[in-house]
Amino acid sequence: MNSANESAAFWEKHYASMDAQWGTKPNAVLTALLAGLAPAPGTALDLGCGHGGDALWLAAQGWDVTPVDVSQTALDRVAAGAAATGLTDRVHPQQHDLSETFPDGAWDLVTATYFHTPVTIARDSVLRRAAQAVAPGGRLIVIEHASTAPWSWQAGQDIRYPTPDDVIASLQLDDTWAVERGDAPQRTAAGPEGQTATVTDNVIAVRRTS
Repeated sequence: MNSANESAAFWEKHYASMDAQWGTKPNAVLTALLAGLAPAPGTALDLGCGHGGDALWLAAQGWDVTPVDVSQTALDRVAAGAAATGLTDRVHPQQHDLSETFPDGAWDLVTATYFHTPVTIARDSVLRRAAQAVAPGGRLIVIEHASTAPWSWQAGQDIRYPTPDDVIASLQLDDTWAVERGDAPQRTAAGPEGQTATVTDNVIAVRRTS
């Protein structure tokens, strides 16, 4: 699969087949990371937002959030979650196939949390565009799989995952950026049917200093 239409079709089918409550809790790696960095709430862009767990949590912390996904079903569920929690004025969903279009503007925080897809896209280019969307003084946070969970669509495949240094190098940042985090911790993850496994994540946080 390698076209925008196929991307939308894949993710529409994916979310339509899922429990609407799956993925509505924030990612624990992201919440812990932001607790340590302690940024003041501002504007945030959540790339590949899914059912909006991160976006809704950020909004509840005072951020003005633009959640982005290619799936309209996912975005509708994010909007419904925002309405149910009184956060509509802080949550502004946008539909984009990020390999084709990207939101206009600059944000204090840009997140790409498990921005993986079986559809062929120029992922490195999307992440470089994400870095360009960070306002001066803001941060880009990338949290991604560095191992394969048993419930993944990639389970059983021989995959070479990039290291955190590989990811940071792929962003092609200049000397106006500072690396605040770049490591690969392990954690216990829960799958869609309640199963658990030890997995490894790449955790990257970079700050635009000027």
